[in-house]
Amino acid sequence: MASNNTSLNDAKYDLEQQQTTQLGLETKETFDYSKRSQWLRAAVLGANDGLVSTASLMMGVGAVKQDIKVMILTGFAGLVAGACSMAIGEFVSVYSQLDIEIAQMKRERSGPAAEIIEDAQGEKDLPNPLQAAAASALAFSVGAIVPLLAASFIKEYRVRLGVVAAAVTLALVVFGWLGAVLGKSPSVRSAARVLVGGWLAMAITFGLTKLIGSSGL
Repeated sequence: MASNNTSLNDAKYDLEQQQTTQLGLETKETFDYSKRSQWLRAAVLGANDGLVSTASLMMGVGAVKQDIKVMILTGFAGLVAGACSMAIGEFVSVYSQLDIEIAQMKRERSGPAAEIIEDAQGEKDLPNPLQAAAASALAFSVGAIVPLLAASFIKEYRVRLGVVAAAVTLALVVFGWLGAVLGKSPSVRSAARVLVGGWLAMAITFGLTKLIGSSGL
């Protein structure tokens, strides 16, 4: 009888250990996805912004100018200006966050600011404005380079517009799908949302520029 009780207790203990381990793994997995969503959102949004804004600029100029040089220069200017704007905006935003966290540490602790920051770095990672700015500019540039490459070697006007639209469509689907897969969200819905948004941006820019250009302004 004692042996049977011991076996039951051992089995109950093993079951509890398995449940605890499984719960811990699930909690860890959920936490990992939560942390991943922060940098994933910034990377996907940055690349998507670069893709849509640069392609829309190129399509808008292409609505009134058939010269390939004008379209390429417009796209390149959009890439540089957008990457700089994203980097500066991210730098200012993250630096403000850093100042807030340091100020909070000063209120919670006593001592020189340098020692407080050094102690805090041993406990958690403080936001890095330079890294955030570089990552934001890089993500924007990756997206912006797609329409530039698509249009660079095609001289025929209508074919060039079609190739740019096709390349941007493919990239929008890939960005939407990639963000959904890494973030564990519905891939079809995410890709469709990104695709429709990109199409609308290009169509509105092309249409309005064509309208203004044809009016003689």
